[in-house]
Parts: sequence; structure tokens; C-alpha cells
Amino acid sequence: MSYNKEDLERKAIDAINKHKLYFIQDVIAYLPCASSTFYLYELEKSETIKDALHKVKTKKKVLLRDRWEESDNATLQVGLMKLLASDEELRKLSMATQEIKTEGDMNLNVNIIEK
Repeated sequence: MSYNKEDLERKAIDAINKHKLYFIQDVIAYLPCASSTFYLYELEKSETIKDALHKVKTKKKVLLRDRWEESDNATLQVGLMKLLASDEELRKLSMATQEIKTEGDMNLNVNIIEK
């Protein structure tokens, strides 16, 4: 069966928006062609398809962050804080912080053994 690249691209974008798809493999599953046809037409490189996927992902991330912020669940709030925190704030939140300080010169003797 013969396919038109522009038609497949349009169907891909429609599927992304209708079904809120996040990944290329999900898009391929909604198209009337085999994955080999999708890649033959190099649709995985289509900026239009990439942009549509990016927009769906971004909308979901924003929605989730909004939910986390409004939630009374401490775990979600800590997760949001970790996303938004500076490096210093992250160190303070971390439960497994290790700091190594040395004074003076360190003289490491390394012996290399050749076989």
C-alpha cells in the first residue's frame, strides 16, 4: 500500500493531540502503516511531530506540578521542591550528603604494574 508522507504526518499529529501521546512508538501504533514505513519516510525526524509531542509532555508536567503544589501530601511537595530548588537547597534536603575536606598537600603514590 502506498502512503503519502504529509498525510501520515497529519494523522500522527492528530493522534498525538487526541490521545495525548508522549512517545514516538505510541504514535506509530495509531497510524495505519507499519513502523518500517514510518521510519522510511523519516517521520521520527519531523519537527512538527516532535513539537506536538513536546507540547503534550509540557502540558502534563505543568499540570502535575500544579497538583503537587496544591497537595497536602508531603512527598509530592518535597518532589516539587527538589525540582525547583537551588543546589544549596538540594544539599539541605538530601538525606545522603557527604562532604570531604582535606587540609594540606595530598601526596598520592600510584604504582602502575605492566604485564
